[in-house]
Amino acid sequence: MRSGGQKRSDPGRVARPEPPGRRHQKPSARLAEQGIELPEVVVPLAVYVPAVRTGNLVYTAGQLPMTAGKLPMTGKVGAEVSAEEANVLARQCALNALAAVDSLVGIDSVVRVVKVVGFVASAPGFSGQPGVINGASELFGEVFGEAGAHARSAVGVSELPLDAPVEVEIIVEVA
Repeated sequence: MRSGGQKRSDPGRVARPEPPGRRHQKPSARLAEQGIELPEVVVPLAVYVPAVRTGNLVYTAGQLPMTAGKLPMTGKVGAEVSAEEANVLARQCALNALAAVDSLVGIDSVVRVVKVVGFVASAPGFSGQPGVINGASELFGEVFGEAGAHARSAVGVSELPLDAPVEVEIIVEVA
């Protein structure tokens, strides 16, 4: 809320009401409806766990776009990796984050996505980080509907582990 109690609209976001039957649909049903299967939890690369719960929040570790134990692409976005390719990789990071949440508390216990932090290994001059991380944000909207709307940071960095182009971490509220 802005001072004075006025709600500010987001000019970049179009509010689309969900159909009544879909509004209360469980995330697992939404995934199945779209033919999306959560991947296996990515094995940590160092000394950490994929996700931790404290109270009613689950924090994930940063998730790389691993598919079947491998990075499908490496390099800097805006050089070796296009923004469009990186957007798809960010979606995979988000799926990996959801797999970590699911393994800890079950995907249907998620009440809402609270925060998304996306890191983009960026070539000099690349400034399209928000568009890249939209790949993750859009997935959360597909899976959680209105409860997928979240606060977010999209940060350009010089290097990521294993020369990954993208990394995403999330915080979700659970029941």
